[in-house]
Order: sequence, then C-alpha cells, then structure tokens
Amino acid sequence: MFDLSVLEWVIVIFAAVLIGFSKAGVSSMGILVVTIFMLLFPARESVGILLPLLIVGDLFAVIFYRRSAVWRYLLTLIPWVLIGIIIGYFMLHVVSSEQLKPIIGVLVLTLIILHLGREKLGERFVEMLPESKAFTYIMGILAGFATMIGNAAGGVMSIYLLVKGLPKKEFVGTGAWFFLSVNLIKLPFYFSLGIITTESLRFNALFIPVIIIGACIGVKIVQIIPQKVFQTLVLLFAAIGAIRLLFG
Repeated sequence: MFDLSVLEWVIVIFAAVLIGFSKAGVSSMGILVVTIFMLLFPARESVGILLPLLIVGDLFAVIFYRRSAVWRYLLTLIPWVLIGIIIGYFMLHVVSSEQLKPIIGVLVLTLIILHLGREKLGERFVEMLPESKAFTYIMGILAGFATMIGNAAGGVMSIYLLVKGLPKKEFVGTGAWFFLSVNLIKLPFYFSLGIITTESLRFNALFIPVIIIGACIGVKIVQIIPQKVFQTLVLLFAAIGAIRLLFG
C-alpha cells in the first residue's frame, strides 16, 4: 500500500501540510486533501490512512481555538451527525467509497448554491434558515454520512457554519471541536471495517511534524485574512473539491 515513488512521497508531504493548514485555517480546503489521498491510494483504504492524520490536525486546532467554539451549534448538531455516521457505516459494507464520491460532490455543490442564492430567496427565508430545526437535522445527517464514507464533511460543515454567520475565529474553533469529536467517534468503526491497520498507523506517524508545521501556518494566515476573503476561499475550495469528487 505504501510503495510510493519519490513524487508521490512529495505529494503526501504536501497534503500533510494542507491538513494542518486546513484544520487551523480554511477548513473546506480539507476536501482537496481527501481528493489527493483518493488519487494516491485505493479509495476505501485512503479513508483509513487519512483519519488519524486529520485527528492530529484536529488536536492542534482545538488546543489553539479551544475558547472560540459556539457550543449551541455543536450540541444540537451532534445527535444528527451520529445518525449520518451509522448510515455511512452500513453503506461502506455494501458500497465502495468510489461509488459514493459523486453523491458527496452533488450534496456539497447543492449547499454552495443554496448559500449563494439564499439572499435572493426572500428576507424571511434568510432569517429563518439559520435557526431552522429541519436545516440542522439535514446538515447533521449529511455531515455524518459524508465524513463516514470519505472524510468529506468539510464542505458540508463549511456551509452550515457560514449560514450561521460565524466570524473567522468562531468558525474555525467550532469546526475544530466538531471534527475532533466526530473523527474520534469514527475510529472504532474504521478499525472494525479493517481500513485502519498497524501498518497505516506507522505510516501516519511519519507525518505528525509536517501537519503541525501546516497548522502553524494556518493560524497565522487566519489572523490576517479579511472576513470576506475568508468566506470566499471557504466556498471556492468547497466547490473545487465537490467538482473533483463529482467528476473524479
């Protein structure tokens, strides 16, 4: 599984930097990392290789942004995320992640279109959507499903948090706690599916310093980037990743 060429090692190292950067910076950039790993490794195995690396990035982000989470948005979301994770777990028993990638792409693109067009759908709709229980339920299930089948909930959560109107720091902090919690929940499921192994964990250990370097870069970038530019980048990278999943 890890018989990589020199170029492939360089690409994996670059992806590890992006993991740290995305966890402490622009979270939707993580979908590009998912895409890179699915190109280098078999789609199903790539999910298990990537998860421990994401948890390392999550831990750094939580430590740095531990006081910036908006807990009410997380606590109402988590039960529905668990439903999505369970659905994704059973889906992985019968359907390959390759077959499910286009589904995730369509979901993320739909959410991006909804976010961009919501201001034109009427003021009352715009005011109701962030507090809509149905919106929270649907986003939670989609995020859980997407993260279980392909570590691809970044785009879903980005749209959810943008709709909630969170500033940069709260956006990153809330997302950090969400992904750490969800990724830890997924670990036993992935072990039971056999897609995390002792071999993959040894491979993961090589990239911990690289992820930390990327996270330090991400923290600095977030501090200086304007809010409007931040939101644009979130949507842009979410769209790029979704299109890649759709046509990959």
